[in-house]
Amino acid sequence: MQGIPRIKSVKPLDNLCLLVNFEGDIVKKYDVKKLFKKFPFFKGLESKPLFNLVKVDCGGFGLSWNDNLDLSEYEVWENGFTDEK
Repeated sequence: MQGIPRIKSVKPLDNLCLLVNFEGDIVKKYDVKKLFKKFPFFKGLESKPLFNLVKVDCGGFGLSWNDNLDLSEYEVWENGFTDEK
């Protein structure tokens, strides 16, 4: 596997976290709340109905909620975490 693996699936979790499954069966959790301070427009995701609309972008290159809110696979890969510590 070269570079950052593509995203295969995403599941919204409680507490504004995402469970993201990458190629190679690598699973990471991503806490969306950490974006709120740096990028205030992400605070709209505090709305559970909007947050639950998350989907994988075509080709697995990111995640999106609508035309204005999205994350790259790089952001999720680099700043997501595994439960293994």
